[in-house]
Amino acid sequence: MKQFFFAAALAVCAPIAHAAEQLSLPVLSDHLNGIKTAAARFVQTNDDGSQATGILYVSRPGKMRFEYDAPHSGIVMATNGAVLIIDPKSNQAPETYPLRRTPLSVLLARKVNLSAANMVVGHSFDGTATRVRAQDPKNPEYGSIEFMFTSDPVALREWVIYDDVGGQTRIQLGPLQTGMKLDRDLFTAPSRFEDR
Repeated sequence: MKQFFFAAALAVCAPIAHAAEQLSLPVLSDHLNGIKTAAARFVQTNDDGSQATGILYVSRPGKMRFEYDAPHSGIVMATNGAVLIIDPKSNQAPETYPLRRTPLSVLLARKVNLSAANMVVGHSFDGTATRVRAQDPKNPEYGSIEFMFTSDPVALREWVIYDDVGGQTRIQLGPLQTGMKLDRDLFTAPSRFEDR
């Protein structure tokens, strides 16, 4: 079960608008930097083809929460520089990983600069969407994240996490709501784990 949730930590469905041209890296960086808070339904597709759904919350910089629907009902949370994998059916403390060692750190950085040297390893346009594959330029061994954007207006539609062993996890986003106030408790570990 924890392995299933870890795929999301390293890693929601919307109609795709027609894009006229490839979006530039500065435009895409500005779009990501403009997302301070966000929420959306998501669909996660794992490397083995299995799927899960839930709600995603984002508070940049540094915070993200995947809340999974039943039967999984787990939580993956990025907060305080760490990624926590919380299994509500377990009495064990959450598995914890440094956020900076996951490709999600690119999305949750204080300032996203896709034009930075060696950050982007792929930038393409398929006629409807712009895809950008990015990595931590100092630590490419941590894996990469591929964003998919549509234009008019610019919108983040999905991302794919490529981990360090070749696995991939796709997150397809439903309509992304932005700019709302999010309760800070969304990004706080459950109290039963605080003293462990």
